[in-house]
Amino acid sequence: MSLPPGFLDELRTRVTLSSVVGRKVTWDMRKSNMAKGDFWAPCPFHQEKSASFHVDDRKGFYYCFGCHAKGDAVTFVKESENLGFIEAVQVLAAEAGMQMPARDPQAAQRADRRTELAQVMDEAVKFYRLQLKTNAGSAARDYLSQKRRLTEPAWDRWDIGWSPDNAQAVVEHLKSKGIPEDLMTASGVVAKSDNGRLYDRFHARIIFPIRDGRGRVISLGGRSLDPNARAKYLNGPETELFDKGRNLFNQSPAREAAGKGKPLIVAEGYMDVIALCEAGFTASVAPLGTAVTEDQLRLIWRIADEPVIALDGDTAGIRAAQRVIDLALPMLEAGKALRFAILPGGMDPDDLLRAQGAGAMQAVLDQAKPMVHLLWQRETEGRSFDSPERRAALDKTLRGHLARITDPSIKGHYGDEMKRLRLDLFGTGQARPFQPGPFRPGRGKFAPPSGALAATRSSLLAQGQGPVEETLREAVILATLILHPGLIHRFESALERLDLTGDDHDTLRQMTLSGADLPDLHAKIRASAPAALDALLARPHVAIAPPIRNTEDHALAALCLAEELAKLEARRGARREIEDAMEDMDGLPDEGLTWRLTQAAEARHRSEKTGQSDSADLGEDRAALSRHLQGLIDSQVWVKKNH
Repeated sequence: MSLPPGFLDELRTRVTLSSVVGRKVTWDMRKSNMAKGDFWAPCPFHQEKSASFHVDDRKGFYYCFGCHAKGDAVTFVKESENLGFIEAVQVLAAEAGMQMPARDPQAAQRADRRTELAQVMDEAVKFYRLQLKTNAGSAARDYLSQKRRLTEPAWDRWDIGWSPDNAQAVVEHLKSKGIPEDLMTASGVVAKSDNGRLYDRFHARIIFPIRDGRGRVISLGGRSLDPNARAKYLNGPETELFDKGRNLFNQSPAREAAGKGKPLIVAEGYMDVIALCEAGFTASVAPLGTAVTEDQLRLIWRIADEPVIALDGDTAGIRAAQRVIDLALPMLEAGKALRFAILPGGMDPDDLLRAQGAGAMQAVLDQAKPMVHLLWQRETEGRSFDSPERRAALDKTLRGHLARITDPSIKGHYGDEMKRLRLDLFGTGQARPFQPGPFRPGRGKFAPPSGALAATRSSLLAQGQGPVEETLREAVILATLILHPGLIHRFESALERLDLTGDDHDTLRQMTLSGADLPDLHAKIRASAPAALDALLARPHVAIAPPIRNTEDHALAALCLAEELAKLEARRGARREIEDAMEDMDGLPDEGLTWRLTQAAEARHRSEKTGQSDSADLGEDRAALSRHLQGLIDSQVWVKKNH
């Protein structure tokens, strides 16, 4: 199967080499400079400990200084996945969202046509640039120099031109270069009227060339000087060269500038980008006449991990920001974020730079808000929440936004920040502390104590360390294993899975697991962490536990461990089920919610039953109890089963 020449170029533009290689290697952060597209890692093609495998994102090539492997993204997929060339291209095309070309003997002919269309665009740009320097372009020059304050060298840097009011001028010029009519119209520069007459689509407009990631001119943008024009800005139509939803204005230079450490700024229009770049903010891009699309957002994130969306401070700019937020929420992933810089007084970046200079623009960028804050502002600004119903409506809206985030870690952090902002808005809701009044006779014989006892203040209940009962059960489990080290291997997996909440509990667990084979574990822990061990064993609930009082009865200790683990898992399972059910309450039928909570409660109840009646004589029926608990151990009841 043959591929059009332009297909691979487009594929390499859409897929960064580092994202492809990064699935197979771990980057050496000491040697890598990700901002500049410079990555180092141990080579995936031969065994080595040092990072001699180099990836250059800007050039799109990798090279290993050890085994001398080299190539591009297609080569890497071929070699690492043991695929053929076409299969590797198919893998990358699927990742980039590109349709593989069908087997077509005319594919090469179409690729040649794209090359011809690019040549048409180059000829048109040359013609427009020349017209800007003629008498016909005097009004355009005045506009650029006086109103936009752009110098002539800046015109040349951006290849700015002028399309004269004569709608036939560019048509005649292209004809003189031997370009056929079908290529003129296919390029988007020339249009055909109803009567079949060709005319310049951009006549009487300042011309801004639009280039792809390879630097080729693929379309044009035109700015009218006529205040009565139907559209102030006009973009070229979608063509075989130009897909407005998959390209950005100033894409290639911005990528290079971002690689050198410049912050990526996303503005609204051509003039904003030009003004920003001329002021030193060279990593600036803009969408092409449309709201930001998914493909453009992915392209933006390939250039920089945390771009700044700089939008006009007017109503339209705010609406544009909100559309970007709605688009980005389901696309968020770790390391990819957006910040928003809302310009003051309805200004755009060009206005602010001309009025106040680069310092003012930098100050606005420094105050850019994270996306979560702009989302919160959208839902709360100018609204009153003076009733429970209004606050509940806000909660429902926020839950809806959180539900659209697919990454669980980001969803959790967004939820935490929303809770904090909500607390700031509504207050803590805490009542003022009670202030005792003067003593009144007849209300009591003795005066109340002046304060809590020291033992009370140091208790778990006073400290409020999570669910107190669960923390105490953790303490009993740890103390039992420390004093009965022979049981560690038996309960090792259960101990590893425990989600510990008590102070120093995790430290003691690690010491217990690592010292399972030591002859005197208790002494070793005391030598390493005496304070943590003393605090554990000094707790009254721990001190009275049977396996702590009787360190010789290892069978009793095993039975107690099994029971404590089962009860702890049951309680936590019930709590998790309740939390999950509360989150799903909006979409779950009442019967389903009731069933889930009932099952959780029954599981907890079963774990806390000993299998004996309330009137049973436990001293006489110890054998039955032992058999029951031994069964719990053998079945590892503390392990959560998946049904």
